[in-house]
Amino acid sequence: MTRKLFSVLLCAFALLLLMGAGIAPEDQPATLLAEEESVSDQTGSALETDSQSIEEISSQAVPAAVGADPVELAQTTESGLLIDGEYAPAEVNLTLQDGVTYVALATIAKELDQTAQVSWDSGSGTVTVNTGKLSLSAKVGNLYLQANGRYLYLPEKVQMSGGRVIVPLWAVAKAFGASINWDVSSGVVTVTTGSGAIQSGDSYYNQENLFWLSRIIYAESGNQPLEGQMAVGNVVMNRVASPIYPNTVEGVLAQKNQFSTYKSGALANRTPNESSIIAAKLVLDGGEVEETKGALYFDSNANSWAARNKECVAVIGNHKFYR
Repeated sequence: MTRKLFSVLLCAFALLLLMGAGIAPEDQPATLLAEEESVSDQTGSALETDSQSIEEISSQAVPAAVGADPVELAQTTESGLLIDGEYAPAEVNLTLQDGVTYVALATIAKELDQTAQVSWDSGSGTVTVNTGKLSLSAKVGNLYLQANGRYLYLPEKVQMSGGRVIVPLWAVAKAFGASINWDVSSGVVTVTTGSGAIQSGDSYYNQENLFWLSRIIYAESGNQPLEGQMAVGNVVMNRVASPIYPNTVEGVLAQKNQFSTYKSGALANRTPNESSIIAAKLVLDGGEVEETKGALYFDSNANSWAARNKECVAVIGNHKFYR
């Protein structure tokens, strides 16, 4: 009898606890809009406390798990990104794709510089960001982000996700002259602002290298896909970096029996098209087509010396690339 009475009392006590705690309804879904337009306020129910705001609770929710992937950990919380010591809003949309961290461009731009003016051209699918120091544009589907005349290669392209234009975090940080670090112990990604803008293309690119590289790309692959043009430029720059070839672009092109288009001064008189110039700038800014990494030869002839003696690592457009 005593045990039965005790059980009844225990059940009653548990019921009172449940009634006191209440049940929080599920969060209502937020409306997703293109980030360049005004974003609707997200609504939803949450338990309130007298001493802490929802933002404070979110900032303390970052888990500590040494050895786990810091970016994956950051994605499991509302705020996994610190900018100058402050947690970035959820609208930054920190996500991981095949090891690359992506963010919403318009939101992160305003977080990195409060004076940033962001515009959206729905016709071309282009986001434009302007500050006192930086002019940046990113077109959905493009393989690059343009910043102050510099071209940063994005192998997975500028993307649209959930109504927002997203780009790799490293690229937008580089454009703003900021640095990135990961705290493995907390899983938080930290961005520290710096100069506010990337060095301009006019002062960054070696004009002689750009002159010759854009022309050889045009002469050899001007009608090929952009990454095919880049891969030709990569071969030239791989040779420049190799101890067995000349250490300048023109020196590589002038080698005997290598680039026939250089002969008799014809190459210097070529006028490269826009995509060849862009490809050259992408390569000079460190852009490298992964499939052709380390390649020192390319051709479109199945009976070439490279075809007979070297390993074919990729085919892009009309060209084969060899190591």
